[in-house]
Amino acid sequence: MSTVFDVNSLARENIRKLVPYMSARRLGGNGDIWLNANEYHTAPDFQFSEKTLNRYPECQPVTVIQRYADYTDLQPEQVLVSRGADESIELLIRVFCEPGKDAVLFCPPTYGMYGVSAETFGVEQKKILSSADWQPNITAIQNNLDRVKLIYICNPNNPTGNLIDPAALRQILELARNRAIVAIDEAYIEFSPQNTTIHWLKEYPHLVILRTLSKAFALAGLRCGFTLASADIIALMLKVIAPYPLATPVADIAAQALTATGIRAMQNRVEEIIANRAYLQAALDELILVEKVFPSETNYILVRFTNAELVFRALWDQGTILRDQQKQPGLENCLRITVGSRSECERLVNAIATLCKQTQQVQETENP
Repeated sequence: MSTVFDVNSLARENIRKLVPYMSARRLGGNGDIWLNANEYHTAPDFQFSEKTLNRYPECQPVTVIQRYADYTDLQPEQVLVSRGADESIELLIRVFCEPGKDAVLFCPPTYGMYGVSAETFGVEQKKILSSADWQPNITAIQNNLDRVKLIYICNPNNPTGNLIDPAALRQILELARNRAIVAIDEAYIEFSPQNTTIHWLKEYPHLVILRTLSKAFALAGLRCGFTLASADIIALMLKVIAPYPLATPVADIAAQALTATGIRAMQNRVEEIIANRAYLQAALDELILVEKVFPSETNYILVRFTNAELVFRALWDQGTILRDQQKQPGLENCLRITVGSRSECERLVNAIATLCKQTQQVQETENP
């Protein structure tokens, strides 16, 4: 008598229980205005020029590394390029954390992949909730550093959009000195470049900075990220990275994006997004369904509505896709909205304004 084979019986227990990170594309939707993934609304124009697809690519493409080093005023040996910053998040765990022994620490509400990556590798997670203004709770962090080898801080923070107080970052770095790596995720730093911590690398040898071409460089589909750290940390990460992390077309286009022309285009794009962000914040702040529009130093804004589910579903049905953040701690009735083109922002505002009028009419009918 044969029995039905259940492959789940062979899987690790923590993977069977794992709730995967639900990216924007994984969540789906059927729309024509995508404001849920913090992408740029128009594809930049790059031409693939490298023709050596019959050969394996360099593990660390020299031109890409040198140009990013020049962009950040670092030495090439302080730069590692990977398949998005997400790969760097995992590489750090693989290098520094022993499953069942060590822990990683991060401060929700924040980027979900820190927790998913730790769980995937069987590494304990210490989740220290941020304070009411989304700043790190330094006392709680200090009291929970036992066995912590790696601390993730997102700055500016996703999904809240706020900057972390530099004094708090320094406190965390001092607490972690000689005991843990502090990885500051600067995926959105081009929207607030004066707040980078790159110039702290000489002072803090345990500091790691994560970067990406997905946001301000408008290359989310390229999947190209960077780790900035001491040469010693980069050398350790090179021991565990995949042999060919960047496909030849990816390296080719990344190198083009990091030319002087590419960087100027990125900076112009940032100016456009910041202007559209200001418009969107001011326009939404006038609507009755909006309880609060939070300040942002990124290409998205976090908005608390009186009824986030109503707004999310109504816009979803109209083809405008937002990002629901209500399951994150402290983000009840909050939606994250990518800053799109001016026409996309205007269409969003008009749709919510129409919903406000409809809601008012219903209320007046029910309470004459």
